[in-house]
Amino acid sequence: MIIFHLMSESLYSLRMHARCQDSHLSGCERLAATDDLERLAAEMVGRALQHPRGRAERIRLSIDLVPAETIRRGRLLDLHTVRVDDYRQGRQAARQLLLAAGVHADAADAAIERIAQGAAPDGRSMRGAMLIDAVSGARLEADPARGVRASRMDLTPATERELRQRLAMRGLDNPHVREALVLATKVLAAPQVLAELCWSDDPDYTAGYVATREHGYVRFPHLKPPGEERGGRAFFVRGDSFDPEALSAFLEHAVLLIDEVGEIGGTSDWKEQPCGN
Repeated sequence: MIIFHLMSESLYSLRMHARCQDSHLSGCERLAATDDLERLAAEMVGRALQHPRGRAERIRLSIDLVPAETIRRGRLLDLHTVRVDDYRQGRQAARQLLLAAGVHADAADAAIERIAQGAAPDGRSMRGAMLIDAVSGARLEADPARGVRASRMDLTPATERELRQRLAMRGLDNPHVREALVLATKVLAAPQVLAELCWSDDPDYTAGYVATREHGYVRFPHLKPPGEERGGRAFFVRGDSFDPEALSAFLEHAVLLIDEVGEIGGTSDWKEQPCGN
């Protein structure tokens, strides 16, 4: 359960989006005090210029002041790693976890297939996430190219230091894990979301995860083959109670600053369990 409380200091919300050859290349989010603003903005630009899939041709950097009374604080999801032999086994394990969270088999299969084939209309990766009806598997986002985005979330400096120390003990201290863990924490804070499935579009990074309230952030070292540039996210919702405006407002505009690290667990072997919906 994620419990929020408000904070007393205003911060700046920094958001970077980079494109190359008219397609999404990179994006990231930070919350910053005034003293850190210039440094973090420079880091974001540098990231867009040094991406594994190419050098950005267009970089959009947005910086907005966030009033203190609108900032919520919370705790990170717990993190666990499940060892799998390859991406096929990883997808089986991810599917199994989605089913355990209440996602029906057809919806889980549809989401995995769409991300693997490129969920955008042109067959490439989407900028944001798909919204998937957890029962039927239907896509619910208004714009199938853009999808929906989780925005305006970050760690406090002290929490980031603690998280990095604890991840380093597991050999997991990298931006992919840190940023995805923060994003998944915000996504699962939305009452309408049952689960999230994600793997990266970076060709050199094969890991991905499933996030649920019961199991937290479950990382699989392989959810795609090496060299594959297609990746993406799917947020699973119950279509019969789905309120697109409320969900989009929370994901894109509610501000979450995380000030507590969850459990950072070890690695376990995947064991296939019979389950289905």
